[in-house]
Amino acid sequence: MLKRFSALLPLCILCLVSCQSKSSSLDKAEADKKQATEASTSSPVAKLATGPINKAAVMARKQVPIVCYHQIRDWKATDSKNAKDYIVQVAAFKEHIKMLADSGYHTILPDQLYNYLTTGAPLPKKPIMLTFDDTDLDQYTIAAPEMKKYGFKGVFFVMTVSIGRPNYMTADMIKKLSDDGHVISSHTWDHHRVDKYSHNSNLVIKGLNGKITNRPVDDWVTQIDKPTKKLEEITGKKIQYFAYPFGIWKKPVLPELDKRGFKMAFQLADKRDPDYPLLTVRRILDSGYWSTKTFSNSVRNSF
Repeated sequence: MLKRFSALLPLCILCLVSCQSKSSSLDKAEADKKQATEASTSSPVAKLATGPINKAAVMARKQVPIVCYHQIRDWKATDSKNAKDYIVQVAAFKEHIKMLADSGYHTILPDQLYNYLTTGAPLPKKPIMLTFDDTDLDQYTIAAPEMKKYGFKGVFFVMTVSIGRPNYMTADMIKKLSDDGHVISSHTWDHHRVDKYSHNSNLVIKGLNGKITNRPVDDWVTQIDKPTKKLEEITGKKIQYFAYPFGIWKKPVLPELDKRGFKMAFQLADKRDPDYPLLTVRRILDSGYWSTKTFSNSVRNSF
């Protein structure tokens, strides 16, 4: 009996080793499959305009200060308390820009920021981006000349419905800014919130005879596609950057912007979306209530 068991023992050990080997192979295969799945689900978002993007790398890079302006003019008696937050008075704007220059800041443009975020390309010492929303005329008559004193360049987000209207820039002014080295970018047709867009909206039209009719429209075409094309016709350059009206966005809109080939989109101070960090780039508002010192502290501490 003992002899028979002794004879079978090597065979049992062989089978056991074989089973363990198979089990180990299966475990490894499962582990590899799991790793591949995790890698797939965490893989970079495929950007239409740019190819694969390493989202984690973008999120890990130090954010660059980006400042948002709207109106640059002196306050009026009719300005509300809330409106004054968006209106930087002329003397204050000049002081803020001078402070940036005296403090050694260098303005950068979106292509530089994009290359830094996606590849780690170097930026100048103390980089900052200056952005201007809504096409206000004072951005052309006051902001641009003041920046020129210090060799600064900015990004102008244009809503096309305003072009040529009183107190707004003309197409020739927009072209001049572009030719002077500033960047012209998209800010919708008439400033409607992006998170409210639909591919099947109804436009209510009232005729001269008082008759009301409904016409189906695609908000994405009206607010994004057509304005972008118009800006490209004005500047002769591809429009690759976008700013959300009111700084408001929601995740379902991000794939729509991605489809349209925008390299980056700019919000205000909300957290970035980890799946679309390039489409949720943060900015701060230079408030009309801020002193130069408060502005300086905000630039240094908000990013």
